[in-house]
Amino acid sequence: MPSTIEVQTGVPPRNSFFEKLATPDLTMILVVLIWGGNFAVLKTAYSQIAPFPFTAIRFALATVLMMLLLWWREGDCRFPPGTFWKFVWLGVIGNTVYQAFFANGLARTTSANSSLIVTTTPAMVALAGGLIGLEKITRWTILGLALALCGIAIVMGTRGAALSSRTLIGDLMILVSVAGWAAYVLGMRTVKGHISSLRATTLTMITGTPGLILLGLPGLAQTDWSRAGGTALFGIFYSAVLALVTCYLLYNRNVRLIGGVKTTIYGCVIPVIAAAIAWPVLGERPTGLQAVGAILIIAGVLVTRRK
Repeated sequence: MPSTIEVQTGVPPRNSFFEKLATPDLTMILVVLIWGGNFAVLKTAYSQIAPFPFTAIRFALATVLMMLLLWWREGDCRFPPGTFWKFVWLGVIGNTVYQAFFANGLARTTSANSSLIVTTTPAMVALAGGLIGLEKITRWTILGLALALCGIAIVMGTRGAALSSRTLIGDLMILVSVAGWAAYVLGMRTVKGHISSLRATTLTMITGTPGLILLGLPGLAQTDWSRAGGTALFGIFYSAVLALVTCYLLYNRNVRLIGGVKTTIYGCVIPVIAAAIAWPVLGERPTGLQAVGAILIIAGVLVTRRK
């Protein structure tokens, strides 16, 4: 098996069995399923470990796992010549800045508000990418984004998403994190050549994690570890192994295969998943309006994927 996979945008990867199975649509369904549950997992884990130290732990674990995986698959963890500073800024923006603002914003606002704000990412990627020429914005893209955002507003409005002075700081922090993630997605679009998605993702973790560890050190020293029970351990496993390692690899692979907008718009489905999870877990029965919103979101995703 070759050590790297050519994953330039628009060029299909080589036809191994996994690559035939791991189509962009199937892999992004898996990603949004995992990320849809991650909001609740993080909110629960934060009751035992504060956001900064928790983020430092999960990123440290995820980075070690990514480095071991890269070493196993490709034999080393080196930066390709001339790429060091590119991966430094990608790692800082996409991991340090994004996670620092996201983790603390989530602790200061509601899950409904944070989900609603995060799902504006496709629109931000489309706008910024179109302005700098990295994303091709068609009428189908605009129509799909409009349908999806209308559906999101309906779903999250019925689930209690609302701006208030109590959540304003948290909402603004989530918005800054979204801007950081959009810059990261567009930056990953510029990674060309024979650099595998595994290597590109791992190198951004290597450069972005040290800042998160530094931010988390004071909280780690003050954490009452006797309170960190099974909930916190499950949260670390879920958010590190699934939400970071698994999802980042699949997400970045799709960004380079089908583009930033067509990848990020799948995130619009996350509120639908969150509402579906809340039905059996919290007893929140979906309403007719939420069903309408879900249909609009799914229609929006399908429209943007139109050839």
